[in-house]
Amino acid sequence: MTTPASAQQQQVTQLLSDWRSGDASALEKLIPLVQPELQRLARHYMSRERPGHTLQATALLDDAYLQLADKTHPQWQNRAHFFAVAAQLMRRIMVDHARQRNAAKRGGGAIRISLDECAAVTETRADELLALDEALEKLAVFDQRKAQVVEMRYFGGLTTEEIADVLKIHVNTVMRDWTAARAWLLAALSGEDMNAI
Repeated sequence: MTTPASAQQQQVTQLLSDWRSGDASALEKLIPLVQPELQRLARHYMSRERPGHTLQATALLDDAYLQLADKTHPQWQNRAHFFAVAAQLMRRIMVDHARQRNAAKRGGGAIRISLDECAAVTETRADELLALDEALEKLAVFDQRKAQVVEMRYFGGLTTEEIADVLKIHVNTVMRDWTAARAWLLAALSGEDMNAI
């Protein structure tokens, strides 16, 4: 017996397949089905940001949606793969936004503000996000799969089972990769020289 949730997952996977095959109407049917999960992903990303962040969950979702919809022949494997790509896009959008904010803080498009206003602009979180992105890129050089596991779990909020499905590996391998990658990233972010996993 299929549950309503699994039936919807199958419908999403079928629509993704139809979209991949060139059926433009599949995208229109797909959006209402994936919108709640994409909103959850965007809120998940933004929940880690400071209050009053200049990028809101709705804008993050809109940017990600535009990039997803712009794919002419997406190679979606299934629902989990779609959400993994969406998570990766949202991470890229957040990192790009943090880079733009840091560039602005360092004089790009400078405007005159008071010292009090300047204190309110400091964004430790943007620096942390950039450091994590840089560490994640270094991890990907050594082990792409571990970097993908981190991206899907930490940024995308995918379950261990969904990650295993996307990467076509066993759930235990995902858990081992997650543990090893977290340890590697913690060491890298604390300034240790990490040459291998």
